[in-house]
Amino acid sequence: MFSRRAALAALLALSACGGFPQPHRGNPGGLAGGLRIPLAVRLAIPPPPEALLTDDAALRYAEAVSEALQAVDVPATATATPLPLDWRLIITAQNTGAIVIPRYVITNADGQEQGAVAGPPVPARAWAEASTPTLQAVAQQASPRVTQMLLSVQAARASADPAAIQAGPPRLRLIPVRGAPGDGNMALTARLREFLGNRGYVVQDVADGASFAVTAEVSVVAAGPGLQRVEIQWIVSRRDGYELGRVLQLNEIPTGALSRAWGDIAYAAAEEAAGGVQTIIRNATSPG
Repeated sequence: MFSRRAALAALLALSACGGFPQPHRGNPGGLAGGLRIPLAVRLAIPPPPEALLTDDAALRYAEAVSEALQAVDVPATATATPLPLDWRLIITAQNTGAIVIPRYVITNADGQEQGAVAGPPVPARAWAEASTPTLQAVAQQASPRVTQMLLSVQAARASADPAAIQAGPPRLRLIPVRGAPGDGNMALTARLREFLGNRGYVVQDVADGASFAVTAEVSVVAAGPGLQRVEIQWIVSRRDGYELGRVLQLNEIPTGALSRAWGDIAYAAAEEAAGGVQTIIRNATSPG
């Protein structure tokens, strides 16, 4: 039986892009440590009038989101009267029948949208009942996504020129990875979101306002006795649907090595893929 360490070594040995880098072995989590919201005193969260909630529930939800963000050191406050320099978190919700999908949009003090992300779906009945524990639980689930979006905005603005800052950071829609065994789809998607955010992109789940899109297809097939061939294709396209390029990662691993948790393998693969995605977008947008 192959150990997990052996599986990791096998997958890191080779890729079509020149080999995965050694995986980070510290703690890649903890989003709040580097968070500084640029050009804003705080993040104001008005009670959402378009979130399919009563006025009372909307106020309680704004407060729940504010408390969840404050817990990770985001300077957020629930208020119906934002100050002139406040950034804003605008919350809406869509009822699809059985579930409700909350949506969170960050705008700067001038009202320009800086990023958007969808929250985890909520059973429609629970959303309509809007008990305080339910709203608090949904707010806790939304907090990491909103925080990551803020970090992405920060990274983008820190590296942008004044004209780019005024226009807003580049936004990219990340479509969830498909085809990976185990927790690969979720792990690869989450890790790529982090790395692209650190490279200056606002990564969002929705298409609105995005200039580029990234998705990935994972294929795992038998490659010989005791081996599987793993191929990851990261596909980059632009708004008009034109495919700009692909990042290909390819290797053979012990059979079943990725049937459960991907862990450091997802981290290493996404770190390399983020660099390839950035190169493709830069090549496509550079003059000449």
